[in-house]
Amino acid sequence: QVQLVESGGGSVQAGGSLRLSCAASGYTDSSFCMGWFRQAPGKEREGVATIASTGFTRYADSVKGRFTISRDNALNTLYLQMNSLKPEDTAIYYCAATVTWWCPGLSRESEYNYWGQGTQVTVSS
Repeated sequence: QVQLVESGGGSVQAGGSLRLSCAASGYTDSSFCMGWFRQAPGKEREGVATIASTGFTRYADSVKGRFTISRDNALNTLYLQMNSLKPEDTAIYYCAATVTWWCPGLSRESEYNYWGQGTQVTVSS
């Protein structure tokens, strides 16, 4: 059974940075697509960024140029470097994985098979 555990969330002022990590266990195959999603209070969960096993990345327009997704296959770890944070980035951030090497679109979260428990990111103005 695949398990995903996020860490690195916290509180930061606008303009600051945070780095989220997602440790994956229960498999050693690095061919999964992985991604980050977030859910703000009162809003639906939305896709933030995905990275295929090939390294191909995709970002939501709202985070392009500020967030960077990366993965270390040797450590089975996914990262999200978040710079120039804004109050509207406040949300619970979830790590997700799917068993395909390619990534479903950012709006197709139902196609992701495994989810972490989430980590809170709070950005104050």
